[in-house]
Amino acid sequence: MVEVAGVEVAGVEVRVFDPPLCCASGVCGPSVDPALSEAAADFAWLKAQGASVTRVNLAQEPEAFVAEAKVAGLMAAFGDEALPAVLVGDRVLCHGRYPTRAELAEAVAARSAASGPQVPAAAGGGCAPGSGCC
Repeated sequence: MVEVAGVEVAGVEVRVFDPPLCCASGVCGPSVDPALSEAAADFAWLKAQGASVTRVNLAQEPEAFVAEAKVAGLMAAFGDEALPAVLVGDRVLCHGRYPTRAELAEAVAARSAASGPQVPAAAGGGCAPGSGCC
């Protein structure tokens, strides 16, 4: 079992909407952006823990930014300053900056816990007898 903060994270989806970049690692071009390099390492770490991490770049995949209503809304409100935007599941973790590793771990653990075991419903709705939900 792969865990972050004591919680299994397999299947938790993290989507990163990067500003226009030549590469996601931050090591291309004339100067290295340390924040981008650190973020790339943090996303790789999170993926190694079992989370699904997808990154899209505005320069190469603008349609993904339009298709995601939350990101499109952020960009309408804040322009380019909204990027990067990071979503964990269907929630915006942060925008205008990359999250720290601790923020990522906490958000993924919370998302995993929120989508944890489901309580069986009784026929006709409500709790099933003996399910412990009542």
